Amino acid sequence: MPRDTSTDYRHPHRPLPVALFNRVGRSVERLGLRADLSLSSLERGARGKTGLSDFGDRGYRRPLGLLLDSIEREARLTPLGRVMARSNLIRILAGRLRIERQLREHPEIEQPLEPPIFIVGLQRTGTTLLHRLLASDPRLRHLASWEAVNPAPLSTRNGGEDPRIRQARLAEHALAYLAPDFFAVHPVQATAPEEDCLLLDFTFFSTVFEATQWVPAFSSWLERQPDHGPAYRYYRRILQLLSWQRGGRWVLKTPHHMEHMDTLLSVFPGARMIHTHRDPVQALASFCSMMSHGYGLFSDDVDPHAVGRHWSHKTHRMVQRAMATRDRLGPEAGRHLLDVAYLDLVADPLAQVRRIYDWVELELTPQVERGMRAFLGANPQHKHGRHRYRLEHFGLDRDEEERRFAPYRQRFNIPCAG
Repeated sequence: MPRDTSTDYRHPHRPLPVALFNRVGRSVERLGLRADLSLSSLERGARGKTGLSDFGDRGYRRPLGLLLDSIEREARLTPLGRVMARSNLIRILAGRLRIERQLREHPEIEQPLEPPIFIVGLQRTGTTLLHRLLASDPRLRHLASWEAVNPAPLSTRNGGEDPRIRQARLAEHALAYLAPDFFAVHPVQATAPEEDCLLLDFTFFSTVFEATQWVPAFSSWLERQPDHGPAYRYYRRILQLLSWQRGGRWVLKTPHHMEHMDTLLSVFPGARMIHTHRDPVQALASFCSMMSHGYGLFSDDVDPHAVGRHWSHKTHRMVQRAMATRDRLGPEAGRHLLDVAYLDLVADPLAQVRRIYDWVELELTPQVERGMRAFLGANPQHKHGRHRYRLEHFGLDRDEEERRFAPYRQRFNIPCAG
């Protein structure tokens, strides 16, 4: 029977082998031996892993260098966390090498895309439920978890299961072992739809890093960058590469896009965006819990109050930027954006799906609707455990948060969850 998630964020779950690894690892680190997170070492690791050398535009090196500096000064990684961080960064750089090879060898990849459908609501506002419902329609192209971490093929061999899927399954089992509570908050499954912000990792203009490790200096730098256009254009090229492997109209989701709706529309002029809305204070508390569980994968030193301050600022900024973009769009906003209330989505998911299909002018066939009902039946709420959280766990004052989010709540007529 699934259990409730822990709220003891300062003491992350540690299986005995992991605790022993970290204990021995700290002794080894005191001797000056630890996983190398220097830029040159990571690039060498990626070249050695792939046998390739062309990373494409070297603009990625500045954000990566700043990220590495922030990790060293702020993230407080365990020895295993440091090993995992190095492995992940080498994976991303190796992915860039493979992406560049594919684009160089197959210029036909860069073909126009049918205008995607993006789900752009705040974290914990029903975006995963809605995304997985729409992704159950075989006519819509979703980003699977195994594709998100390895967009380019790992080999050219034919036959058998794609090695990218095998790698993703191993990662899924590892995550379930290291952080079982995380699955109750956000199930990560190798073949299931996943957030497309992972594709922005390959430019290092991505909020994924601040969602997994405590790197506030990098986060602040990223917020100050006025132009995310180059990152989104590279992101589009990765989508083209994935479409070349398997076509279809994209349905994608990530809260990251809320900060960059204008850039998204400049790169994808005909895009449709589904903007989900939930009591922002409740959504914030839920997301702070999710982040605290995530940070616990990499660090023994998780400060939930610092997490609360950081993500309160971040969430408020996201809704402000989204509203400002909608104001700039004016009457055009209705052509590009459809609002979906979390409470309506939870009460009757298929009623909201019908609204969306009417808006994007796509027929909801009986077969597709049966598939969606089957998905809902197989994935009840709390399937992996009940997610427990309270705003006070993160040092946040409800009255203050209500005041800050009042303009957003009023604009979209969002009721208070209580």
